[in-house]
Amino acid sequence: MILKSLKIFSQNVHKNRLLVDTILENNKNINILFIQEPSWSIICNIPSFISEEGEKIVGVPNHPLWTMFAKTLNTENEHLRVLTYINIKLIRLCFSLRKDILNHRDTNLLFFFNWGIICFLINIYLDDHKSTLKYFKNIEINLNNILIMTGYLNIRDNDWNLLYTYHSTHADTIRKIADSFNLELSMLVD
Repeated sequence: MILKSLKIFSQNVHKNRLLVDTILENNKNINILFIQEPSWSIICNIPSFISEEGEKIVGVPNHPLWTMFAKTLNTENEHLRVLTYINIKLIRLCFSLRKDILNHRDTNLLFFFNWGIICFLINIYLDDHKSTLKYFKNIEINLNNILIMTGYLNIRDNDWNLLYTYHSTHADTIRKIADSFNLELSMLVD
């Protein structure tokens, strides 16, 4: 697989399950989907010895053409805010979630093998409290071959949107993190 041919789509779905289903169904030509703020809902009830109604199973949309990567959380009421879907056409690249390196509820670090080289992808979500930025500031990561770090930044800044007239210190922090991974800011082209 040639890395330049990877097609990556990133979307904050604002807890809209129908939007995730639509993205999964209509983007079969995409290789990797980064989703932020997915909808967690009851998928089914399974038999239970504790309750006559059964035990509720909560999850996110699945699709037969996609493999989903997400961490598991220790608490029942707290849900992850990032998911990564990999098109099954890429299964031979051996994708894996690396929570031993990045372990924050609002990040996914995946790695895969491309012609014997380990490559990394980062999906992030920044909440109103910028807890992900605080997490990155407090850890030290030495990774090479990070192809992309993307997600929902939740930061308004004139660096990436010229309609805003001000600059955020949070944008400076994102740039420092990206610089530490040898990443550059990529702008949309019309």
